[in-house]
Amino acid sequence: MSEAVTRPIKHEADAVSVCALIGNRTPPFTVTISDGLPRSNDQNHLQRLWCKEVAAQMGDRTAEEVRGHCKLHFGVPIMRRDHEGFAEKYDRIIKPLPYETKLEMMMEPLDFPVTRLMSRKQKTEYLDAFHAYWSQQGCVLTMPKEKGRK
Repeated sequence: MSEAVTRPIKHEADAVSVCALIGNRTPPFTVTISDGLPRSNDQNHLQRLWCKEVAAQMGDRTAEEVRGHCKLHFGVPIMRRDHEGFAEKYDRIIKPLPYETKLEMMMEPLDFPVTRLMSRKQKTEYLDAFHAYWSQQGCVLTMPKEKGRK
């Protein structure tokens, strides 16, 4: 069985290339098309930086605990709203669990997938919610150049 192929389409030439790839595959296979671009490396780096900054400033939690909290409180609502398959799995597997267990499920080593499934637009919404919440808690977070966040 072949690995899944994900290709962001930014230009017409990208679409032509994917059509050629599809034409050269032997059925059966599945094609999935979704709107938007995948989250960016800049967004991922910013999230990790902010987790470290919050942990250092709050002093009572690790960066991984901050990440788990944010995935549960900001990421899960976005993904439940926008992704039917995610909503079904989350509601069946995670939602019935006690709060502390839900937090554990968001963190390593279990790391229930949330932000890695996001589009660039969803990740921007997530980072905006992250920043707003922790700023209200008194944390000062590094602000990127706007180009890097979008």
